Amino acid sequence: MTDKGDLTAEEAAKALNIRPATLYAYVSRGLIRSEAAGPKGRGRLYHRDDVGRLRARQAQRRNPERAAEQALSWGLPILESALTRIADGRLSYRGQDALALAEASTFEQVAELLWTDEPPTRAPGLGDAIAAGYTAFDELRPWMGPLAGMAPADAFQVVLPLAAGRDAAGYDLRPHAVALTGARILGLLTAAATYPAAPASGRMAERLAVGWGLKGERKTRLIEAALILCADHELNTSAFTARCVASVRGTPYQVVMAALAALHGLRHGGYTERVEALFEEVGAAARAQSVLAAWLKRGTGLPGFGHKLYPEGDPRARLLLEMASTLAPRSPAWAMAGTITQAVARRTGERPTIDFALVVVTRVLRLPRGSPLALFALGRTAGWIAHAMEQYQTEAMIRPRARYVGK
Repeated sequence: MTDKGDLTAEEAAKALNIRPATLYAYVSRGLIRSEAAGPKGRGRLYHRDDVGRLRARQAQRRNPERAAEQALSWGLPILESALTRIADGRLSYRGQDALALAEASTFEQVAELLWTDEPPTRAPGLGDAIAAGYTAFDELRPWMGPLAGMAPADAFQVVLPLAAGRDAAGYDLRPHAVALTGARILGLLTAAATYPAAPASGRMAERLAVGWGLKGERKTRLIEAALILCADHELNTSAFTARCVASVRGTPYQVVMAALAALHGLRHGGYTERVEALFEEVGAAARAQSVLAAWLKRGTGLPGFGHKLYPEGDPRARLLLEMASTLAPRSPAWAMAGTITQAVARRTGERPTIDFALVVVTRVLRLPRGSPLALFALGRTAGWIAHAMEQYQTEAMIRPRARYVGK
């Protein structure tokens, strides 16, 4: 194996069980990318992910029913999308590095990129539509009594159906109209997340920061980065749910409501609640070792560590933790996070995921309980709308068949 993680011709041909001549034919047809092995151009290297995709296709041809069964669980790609790519430990939106966007762009700009495939701009149209979402929330205030004391993500499930029935424009499924509806939904959810404080102006991250009582651009920037890094993550369960609803021409409101229900699951966004429980049980850095050992003995695993798509560590978590450390290096929350991270690394070798990082961010910023899932949901709403927009452009209805195994 090479240091770059790519394959030599011999390794690639062996992995595919083909002759070198066939390998070169695949390269000429664009099925496998290759590049010079060194500065002097001696030999070629072949991209591991391309070889992996071809191996998966071979397996699918040999046993299509088995391949289809496995595709629904971390298996073969089953839908085409131009939104998000996860490869070689990196995450990109529309071909742009997500971490770079998180450091330099606004969330509105990233939403615009996902929705329109245009370079990020000031997104003035989206800003106006987000403000309209705030107005829609104000009109719902007579019904908002139950929201007091409710976790933000739970509040989202209350306000969405109420607003959907009052927004006739939500039935317009043309791309531009869907983008505006998506922006109104973002404004509505931002207002719900900060209820009863609802800032009258500013970009989404600013409104959240003010509504949660934060001061300073660096804190706002941390919230913005969290939103951006949560915006999309390829075809996860909630994104697949969003596409299923969009495929039957559900409205953007219905898409987000369905996807949000999936996100609440304890094996998806709701996983952040297990991470919060771990932090609460640790309580202080000195208790980290004993508490982690107890969790491992119970056989429940350590929530917030280890991601199948990032064997070398979740880059989203890495950036958010770096930003949190820079913002509050002496924070007790950061000290506890560092102790837990080091203890887990020694015991299991696993590294933090974005679930862990979201909990650290909200603890460093002293946000209300339930804020990790709220940030996850707010950010991911941009991705759900983007997946819906892609699905609306096809005539295909997502309707897989089931293999009957009963009596």
